[in-house]
Amino acid sequence: MTLGIAEVNRPGFANPSILSRANVLGVGINAINIEAATLLSDTLIRRNGRAYVCTADVHTIIEAQSDPYLREVLNASFMTVPDGMPLVWAARLQGYRRIQRVYGPDFMLAFCRFGVSRGYRHFFCGGKPGVVDRLSANLVAKIPGLHIVGTYTPPYRPLNPDEEAELAGRIAISRPNVVWVGLGSPKQDRFLAQYCGQFETNLMVGVGAAFDFHAGVVKEAPRWMHKTGLQWIHRVIQEPRRLWKRYCISVPSFLWKIGLQFSGIRTFSSRISGDCEPIESARS
Repeated sequence: MTLGIAEVNRPGFANPSILSRANVLGVGINAINIEAATLLSDTLIRRNGRAYVCTADVHTIIEAQSDPYLREVLNASFMTVPDGMPLVWAARLQGYRRIQRVYGPDFMLAFCRFGVSRGYRHFFCGGKPGVVDRLSANLVAKIPGLHIVGTYTPPYRPLNPDEEAELAGRIAISRPNVVWVGLGSPKQDRFLAQYCGQFETNLMVGVGAAFDFHAGVVKEAPRWMHKTGLQWIHRVIQEPRRLWKRYCISVPSFLWKIGLQFSGIRTFSSRISGDCEPIESARS
């Protein structure tokens, strides 16, 4: 049920609305893997499209339960990929056997490596002060030929008009093919939807904590914890004051609601628009 290489590159491919999406509590999760996500992103750039990609985990899905706008943002994306194993398992139970986790930090590395031969230009937006500089240095050392054309560390609050103009100007001058956004979900998802189409770039991708991991600011969990869906425990241990409430509420809530969905006691409708235009929202 995933989109194969031949399908991605066939004439007439427009956007991944032709991809099946699993319904995970009303959010459409693309039945995809990192390779296919990379090829789809490459196709979009080569065809000079403009779109955004969301990386969703359990916390994102639970936030979308009480936030219709966030749910719309996730369902209107170019791709909303499974950044957590519980989403992969939920999709496989619906028959999407070939779906694999598209972990934000891994996807960012994979596409950066892939884009070297294409000459793709990258811009990094997010992180605490100093993080994007360390991130850029580490990535250039790890991926020879990587073309980073700009960085920006936004404030924690929404951008004011002057800051929006400054960021838009930097992007217009540097002409990146991809703007990587590391603000954490759901903040980054709202950011993507708000500025998709406004910034002079082909693709905007939210990658959450990838900036901190690749900058060496936060230590990643062992791979066995990734595969078993226990990565969240490692993150809570590292940052208990900031993350304990997020995961200790989100995980049980997800398990309860997904149980209701699969038992048929409750239905969760997902409206997938396949629309990559910016979504209008009130400025907070």
